[in-house]
Formats: sequence, C-alpha cells, structure tokens
Amino acid sequence: MQRFSLVLTSALTLLVASCSACAPPSTSTAPTGQRLYVSLGDSYATGLGPNGTGESFAQIVARQSGLELVNVACNGATSADLLSSQACEPEAGDRTQVDVTVDTLRTGQVDLVTMVIGSNDLLEPCAVAQDPIECATSTITDTRINIATALTRIREVAPDVRIVGLGYPDVFLGAWVNPSLPNGEDLARTSVTLYEDFNGEIAAEYAKFGAKFIDVTGTTGGYGALTELTEDPKYGQIPVSVAEVCTLTYFCEETDVHPTPAGHQAIADAIAAGR
Repeated sequence: MQRFSLVLTSALTLLVASCSACAPPSTSTAPTGQRLYVSLGDSYATGLGPNGTGESFAQIVARQSGLELVNVACNGATSADLLSSQACEPEAGDRTQVDVTVDTLRTGQVDLVTMVIGSNDLLEPCAVAQDPIECATSTITDTRINIATALTRIREVAPDVRIVGLGYPDVFLGAWVNPSLPNGEDLARTSVTLYEDFNGEIAAEYAKFGAKFIDVTGTTGGYGALTELTEDPKYGQIPVSVAEVCTLTYFCEETDVHPTPAGHQAIADAIAAGR
C-alpha cells in the first residue's frame, strides 16, 4: 500500500501541478454596466484536462448567464494559495485570488462569485494515504480556516453578493475499473467516506457566510450504493456511481482527476439549478 500511495501521489501531483499559463483568458475590467462573475479556485475552474486547457464550468456559467467572467483560478491551487499566491489572471500583478476578487467586488458590478477549492489540500493526497480518514482529519482544519478567511474578506466588501462554493466528483470511484491501479475497488470504497466527510465540513463553513455550497459529489451520483450495478459498454457490470464518474471525469481511463466536457456541463447545470 505504501508503494502504491507514493506512485499514485506522484502521478496526481504531475496532473495538478501549478501552471499559471494554462489559465483561460479572462478580464478584470468590463464596460460600464457590464455585470461580472468572479471564479476562484483550482484547475477545475481553469478547465485543465489531459489534453490541455478547454472550456470550464466557469466559462459555461458566464456564457449562459450573460456575465463577464473574471477567472482568477490557478492550476494546482490549495486553499492557502487563495490568500498567499499570485492569481492566474492577466491583470492580477502580484495580487492573490482573494485580492483580485475583493478589488473586483468594489466595482459594484459583480453578480456571482464561485469557489472550487480543497482537492489539492486533502482529497487527492488523503485518498491514497495509508489512513485516509486520519489524514483528512488532520488536514481539514486548515482548509476550513483558509476558506473562512477568504469568505470573510469577500463579505466585508460585498455582504449580499451571491457566493457559491463547489465540491468535486468523487474521481476515485473510477479506481474501480482503472487497470493501472492495484486494489482499485478498495480505493473506491474508501473514497466514499472521505468525500462525505469533506463535503459536510466544507458545507458548514460556507453556510456561516450565507453562501450556497453545491455538493458536486452528490449531484454526480457519488453517494450511490456500490452494490447498485449497471451494464457499461466498456467495463461490463459495474456500480452505477462508478459508471457516472467515468463519464464525467478522465480518471477511469487516464487516471486524470479533471472533468470531461460533460463533467463541466454537469457542474454548470448544478450552479444554475442552485442544487
């Protein structure tokens, strides 16, 4: 298990490595009267995938809602990076993601703020740890503090702006069918509890600030019983929740944690529905 943990952790580190040049085009300025949408977070928000950068859920939301996107997200970002590392936005200068968000909110033109963060803190490292739950327990406190600090600064300048926090699909369910991962079914089973605990903790933090938390794990079927099976054209009879994550992410075939176009659309739809 230890050797497996090291190998998979190294692989995932490469997949989510920080790369400011990969962030999609965005702008922090807009014509007078243009309503804005600010997106903070990690590579889920930038649209990173195994073949480079594509359209992310943030771009879909902006297009469908008629808002101008200000995307300050960075590949590989942790919750601490929101407050301490330079934002991946062309006009950010030396400002952090939260700095740019606060400055943009001061224009009075922002209708929506989304934040997707935490996967690089603990979901990916802890899913492959020898004791995933102990790992998550020791890490979640710092994640909650960082999210609370970011939300405090946002609410100080925009008490009423709509804020949506986002979870993640349980990508590690895909280990069930991924041939490159030994003990994949065990990893998939472990991940269910890990994601349930993470989402519960983070949802409570967003609620303190009057923000909506969308449990993407739940909206993408991640809590389904692994005994509920379906016939998959590629993998045969597998759990329904595994089949779902294979459609919405690249993990099953490519061990890549990022969403497919269908996955980004599902996240955008969840935001639009307010689920």
